[in-house]
Amino acid sequence: MINSYAGSDDAAVAIAGARAGADVVRALYGQRLDRMDKGAGDFATSADVEAEKAILDVIRAARPDDAVLGEEGGQQGAADTVRRWLVDPLCGTLNYAAGNMLVAVNVALRAGAAAVADPFSGEVFFTDGVTARVRHEGPDDALLTPSPATRLVDVNLDPPFPSAPGFRAVDLLAHPEFVERFRPRVVSTTLALAWVAAGKRAAYVTDGGDLSESVHFAAGIALCRAAGCVVTGIDGAPIGEGGRGLVAAADDETHGLLMSLIRGRG
Repeated sequence: MINSYAGSDDAAVAIAGARAGADVVRALYGQRLDRMDKGAGDFATSADVEAEKAILDVIRAARPDDAVLGEEGGQQGAADTVRRWLVDPLCGTLNYAAGNMLVAVNVALRAGAAAVADPFSGEVFFTDGVTARVRHEGPDDALLTPSPATRLVDVNLDPPFPSAPGFRAVDLLAHPEFVERFRPRVVSTTLALAWVAAGKRAAYVTDGGDLSESVHFAAGIALCRAAGCVVTGIDGAPIGEGGRGLVAAADDETHGLLMSLIRGRG
Protein backbone atom coordinates (compact mmCIF):
# COMPACT_ATOMS: atom_id res chain seq x y z
CA MET A 1 0.00 0.00 0.00
CA ILE A 2 1.37 3.40 -0.99
CA ASN A 3 1.36 5.82 1.92
CA SER A 4 0.01 8.90 0.17
CA TYR A 5 -0.37 10.89 3.41
CA ALA A 6 3.08 10.35 4.93
CA GLY A 7 4.28 13.82 4.00
CA SER A 8 1.02 15.58 4.87
CA ASP A 9 0.50 17.87 7.82
CA ASP A 10 -1.98 16.90 10.52
CA ALA A 11 -4.73 19.12 9.12
CA ALA A 12 -4.46 17.37 5.75
CA VAL A 13 -4.72 14.00 7.49
CA ALA A 14 -7.79 15.14 9.45
CA ILE A 15 -9.43 16.43 6.25
CA ALA A 16 -8.64 13.24 4.34
CA GLY A 17 -9.99 11.10 7.17
CA ALA A 18 -13.18 13.11 7.51
CA ARG A 19 -13.75 13.02 3.76
CA ALA A 20 -13.17 9.26 3.64
CA GLY A 21 -15.77 8.77 6.36
CA ALA A 22 -18.17 11.17 4.68
CA ASP A 23 -17.88 9.25 1.39
CA VAL A 24 -19.02 6.08 3.15
CA VAL A 25 -21.87 7.82 4.99
CA ARG A 26 -23.12 9.37 1.77
CA ALA A 27 -22.82 6.13 -0.21
CA LEU A 28 -24.80 4.09 2.33
CA TYR A 29 -27.51 6.70 2.90
CA GLY A 30 -31.00 5.31 2.37
CA GLN A 31 -29.88 1.69 2.30
CA ARG A 32 -31.07 -1.03 4.64
CA LEU A 33 -28.47 -1.05 7.43
CA ASP A 34 -27.69 -3.46 10.23
CA ARG A 35 -28.09 -2.00 13.72
CA MET A 36 -25.93 -2.77 16.75
CA ASP A 37 -27.63 -2.02 20.07
CA LYS A 38 -25.53 -0.03 22.58
CA GLY A 39 -28.16 0.10 25.32
CA ALA A 40 -30.27 2.94 26.73
CA GLY A 41 -31.90 3.48 23.34
CA ASP A 42 -28.60 4.12 21.58
CA PHE A 43 -27.35 2.13 18.61
CA ALA A 44 -24.79 2.13 15.81
CA THR A 45 -25.37 1.15 12.20
CA SER A 46 -23.15 -0.59 9.70
CA ALA A 47 -22.58 2.87 8.21
CA ASP A 48 -20.97 4.02 11.50
CA VAL A 49 -18.69 0.98 11.49
CA GLU A 50 -17.68 1.20 7.82
CA ALA A 51 -17.07 4.95 8.01
CA GLU A 52 -14.81 4.49 11.03
CA LYS A 53 -12.83 1.83 9.16
CA ALA A 54 -12.30 4.24 6.27
CA ILE A 55 -11.12 6.99 8.62
CA LEU A 56 -8.74 4.67 10.45
CA ASP A 57 -7.25 3.50 7.15
CA VAL A 58 -6.28 7.11 6.44
CA ILE A 59 -4.83 7.73 9.90
CA ARG A 60 -2.89 4.46 9.96
CA ALA A 61 -1.39 5.18 6.55
CA ALA A 62 -0.34 8.67 7.55
CA ARG A 63 0.43 8.30 11.25
CA PRO A 64 1.04 4.60 12.03
CA ASP A 65 2.51 5.34 15.46
CA ASP A 66 -0.41 7.46 16.70
CA ALA A 67 -3.13 6.15 18.99
CA VAL A 68 -6.80 6.35 18.03
CA LEU A 69 -10.00 6.45 20.06
CA GLY A 70 -12.96 5.62 17.84
CA GLU A 71 -16.58 5.67 18.93
CA GLU A 72 -17.19 2.21 17.49
CA GLY A 73 -13.76 0.54 17.75
CA GLY A 74 -12.66 2.00 21.06
CA GLN A 75 -9.05 2.63 22.07
CA GLN A 76 -6.23 1.50 19.81
CA GLY A 77 -2.70 2.24 20.95
CA ALA A 78 -1.60 3.67 24.29
CA ALA A 79 -4.31 5.80 25.89
CA ASP A 80 -1.77 8.13 27.50
CA THR A 81 0.17 8.90 24.32
CA VAL A 82 0.50 12.56 23.39
CA ARG A 83 -0.70 11.96 19.83
CA ARG A 84 -4.18 10.48 19.95
CA TRP A 85 -6.88 10.85 17.32
CA LEU A 86 -10.53 11.13 18.39
CA VAL A 87 -12.94 9.78 15.78
CA ASP A 88 -16.73 9.98 15.60
CA PRO A 89 -17.55 8.46 12.20
CA LEU A 90 -21.22 9.40 12.17
CA CYS A 91 -22.48 12.02 14.60
CA GLY A 92 -26.24 12.01 14.30
CA THR A 93 -26.88 8.29 13.88
CA LEU A 94 -30.51 8.66 14.97
CA ASN A 95 -31.02 11.34 12.31
CA TYR A 96 -29.28 9.22 9.67
CA ALA A 97 -31.24 6.07 10.43
CA ALA A 98 -34.47 8.05 10.12
CA GLY A 99 -33.51 9.38 6.69
CA ASN A 100 -32.41 12.81 7.95
CA MET A 101 -29.23 14.28 6.42
CA LEU A 102 -28.23 16.35 9.47
CA VAL A 103 -25.09 14.41 10.37
CA ALA A 104 -21.36 15.02 10.72
CA VAL A 105 -18.09 13.12 10.55
CA ASN A 106 -15.63 14.24 13.25
CA VAL A 107 -11.86 13.67 13.25
CA ALA A 108 -9.58 15.43 15.75
CA LEU A 109 -6.00 15.11 16.93
CA ARG A 110 -5.91 15.78 20.65
CA ALA A 111 -4.83 19.43 21.15
CA GLY A 112 -4.15 19.75 17.42
CA ALA A 113 -5.72 19.64 13.98
CA ALA A 114 -9.35 18.70 13.44
CA ALA A 115 -11.95 18.36 10.71
CA VAL A 116 -15.74 18.14 10.60
CA ALA A 117 -17.26 16.95 7.34
CA ASP A 118 -20.85 17.42 6.22
CA PRO A 119 -21.38 14.40 3.94
CA PHE A 120 -24.31 15.92 2.09
CA SER A 121 -23.24 19.54 1.55
CA GLY A 122 -19.68 18.54 0.65
CA GLU A 123 -18.29 21.06 3.15
CA VAL A 124 -15.31 20.20 5.34
CA PHE A 125 -14.67 22.54 8.26
CA PHE A 126 -11.12 22.23 9.53
CA THR A 127 -8.39 23.74 11.65
CA ASP A 128 -4.63 23.33 11.89
CA GLY A 129 -4.91 24.38 15.53
CA VAL A 130 -4.36 28.06 14.71
CA THR A 131 -6.88 29.13 12.06
CA ALA A 132 -10.24 27.66 11.07
CA ARG A 133 -11.43 27.33 7.48
CA VAL A 134 -14.04 25.62 5.32
CA ARG A 135 -13.29 23.73 2.12
CA HIS A 136 -15.93 23.34 -0.57
CA GLU A 137 -15.61 21.45 -3.81
CA GLY A 138 -13.47 24.19 -5.34
CA PRO A 139 -9.76 24.88 -4.73
CA ASP A 140 -10.13 27.85 -2.38
CA ASP A 141 -10.60 27.61 1.39
CA ALA A 142 -12.51 30.32 3.24
CA LEU A 143 -11.81 31.54 6.76
CA LEU A 144 -14.52 30.79 9.28
CA THR A 145 -15.99 33.93 10.77
CA PRO A 146 -18.29 33.56 13.80
CA SER A 147 -21.26 35.91 14.02
CA PRO A 148 -24.28 36.22 16.35
CA ALA A 149 -26.37 37.75 13.56
CA THR A 150 -28.61 34.72 12.93
CA ARG A 151 -29.74 34.63 16.62
CA LEU A 152 -30.08 30.87 16.16
CA VAL A 153 -28.91 28.80 19.13
CA ASP A 154 -28.67 25.01 18.96
CA VAL A 155 -29.46 23.29 22.24
CA ASN A 156 -28.77 19.58 22.68
CA LEU A 157 -31.76 17.88 24.29
CA ASP A 158 -30.41 14.32 24.17
CA PRO A 159 -29.94 12.47 27.47
CA PRO A 160 -28.17 11.93 29.79
CA PHE A 161 -28.61 15.09 31.85
CA PRO A 162 -25.78 14.95 34.42
CA SER A 163 -26.21 18.54 35.61
CA ALA A 164 -29.93 18.33 36.38
CA PRO A 165 -31.64 19.78 38.32
CA GLY A 166 -29.06 22.59 38.40
CA PHE A 167 -29.16 22.87 34.61
CA ARG A 168 -31.90 21.70 32.28
CA ALA A 169 -31.77 22.59 28.61
CA VAL A 170 -35.55 22.69 28.39
CA ASP A 171 -35.63 25.35 31.12
CA LEU A 172 -33.22 27.47 29.10
CA LEU A 173 -35.49 27.23 26.05
CA ALA A 174 -38.48 28.36 28.11
CA HIS A 175 -36.70 31.34 29.68
CA PRO A 176 -38.50 34.57 28.63
CA GLU A 177 -35.28 36.39 27.77
CA PHE A 178 -34.04 33.45 25.70
CA VAL A 179 -37.27 33.60 23.71
CA GLU A 180 -36.85 37.37 23.31
CA ARG A 181 -33.21 37.29 22.19
CA PHE A 182 -32.71 33.95 20.42
CA ARG A 183 -34.41 31.31 18.31
CA PRO A 184 -33.87 27.69 19.39
CA ARG A 185 -32.76 24.92 17.05
CA VAL A 186 -32.21 21.23 17.75
CA VAL A 187 -30.22 19.41 15.07
CA SER A 188 -28.92 16.52 17.23
CA THR A 189 -25.45 16.51 15.69
CA THR A 190 -22.26 18.39 16.46
CA LEU A 191 -22.32 19.77 12.93
CA ALA A 192 -23.96 22.63 14.82
CA LEU A 193 -20.59 23.47 16.41
CA ALA A 194 -19.05 23.92 12.97
CA TRP A 195 -21.96 26.20 12.16
CA VAL A 196 -21.15 28.39 15.16
CA ALA A 197 -17.58 28.73 13.90
CA ALA A 198 -18.89 29.55 10.42
CA GLY A 199 -21.42 32.18 11.53
CA LYS A 200 -24.42 30.01 10.70
CA ARG A 201 -25.37 29.77 14.37
CA ALA A 202 -24.97 32.24 17.21
CA ALA A 203 -24.25 29.56 19.80
CA TYR A 204 -24.48 25.93 20.85
CA VAL A 205 -25.31 24.60 24.33
CA THR A 206 -25.12 21.08 25.72
CA ASP A 207 -25.00 19.43 29.12
CA GLY A 208 -22.33 16.85 29.87
CA GLY A 209 -19.10 16.19 31.71
CA ASP A 210 -15.61 17.12 30.52
CA LEU A 211 -16.06 17.08 26.73
CA SER A 212 -12.51 18.14 25.79
CA GLU A 213 -11.53 14.62 24.73
CA SER A 214 -14.94 13.38 23.64
CA VAL A 215 -14.99 11.79 20.19
CA HIS A 216 -18.27 13.64 19.62
CA PHE A 217 -17.14 17.13 20.58
CA ALA A 218 -13.35 17.45 20.25
CA ALA A 219 -13.32 18.42 16.57
CA GLY A 220 -16.10 21.00 16.96
CA ILE A 221 -14.48 22.53 20.03
CA ALA A 222 -11.17 22.83 18.17
CA LEU A 223 -12.92 24.56 15.26
CA CYS A 224 -14.72 27.04 17.50
CA ARG A 225 -11.58 27.90 19.44
CA ALA A 226 -9.52 28.43 16.29
CA ALA A 227 -12.27 30.59 14.77
CA GLY A 228 -12.29 32.86 17.83
CA CYS A 229 -15.53 31.74 19.48
CA VAL A 230 -16.01 31.93 23.24
CA VAL A 231 -15.94 28.35 24.55
CA THR A 232 -16.59 27.28 28.16
CA GLY A 233 -18.55 24.73 30.14
CA ILE A 234 -22.11 25.46 31.22
CA ASP A 235 -20.58 26.38 34.58
CA GLY A 236 -18.31 28.99 32.95
CA ALA A 237 -15.11 27.02 33.58
CA PRO A 238 -12.66 26.36 30.73
CA ILE A 239 -13.20 23.14 28.79
CA GLY A 240 -10.66 20.58 29.91
CA GLU A 241 -10.00 22.43 33.16
CA GLY A 242 -13.07 21.48 35.13
CA GLY A 243 -15.71 22.79 32.77
CA ARG A 244 -18.86 20.64 32.46
CA GLY A 245 -20.89 20.50 29.30
CA LEU A 246 -20.38 23.16 26.65
CA VAL A 247 -21.36 26.69 25.69
CA ALA A 248 -19.81 27.77 22.39
CA ALA A 249 -20.81 31.29 21.36
CA ALA A 250 -19.92 33.57 18.47
CA ASP A 251 -18.91 36.46 20.71
CA ASP A 252 -18.58 37.63 24.31
CA GLU A 253 -22.00 39.29 24.40
CA THR A 254 -23.85 36.17 23.26
CA HIS A 255 -21.85 33.98 25.64
CA GLY A 256 -22.43 36.34 28.55
CA LEU A 257 -26.18 36.46 27.99
CA LEU A 258 -26.45 32.69 27.74
CA MET A 259 -24.42 32.25 30.91
CA SER A 260 -26.67 34.68 32.77
CA LEU A 261 -29.74 32.70 31.68
CA ILE A 262 -28.14 29.39 32.61
CA ARG A 263 -27.21 30.75 36.04
CA GLY A 264 -30.71 32.10 36.55
CA ARG A 265 -29.72 35.77 36.59
CA GLY A 266 -31.59 36.68 33.44
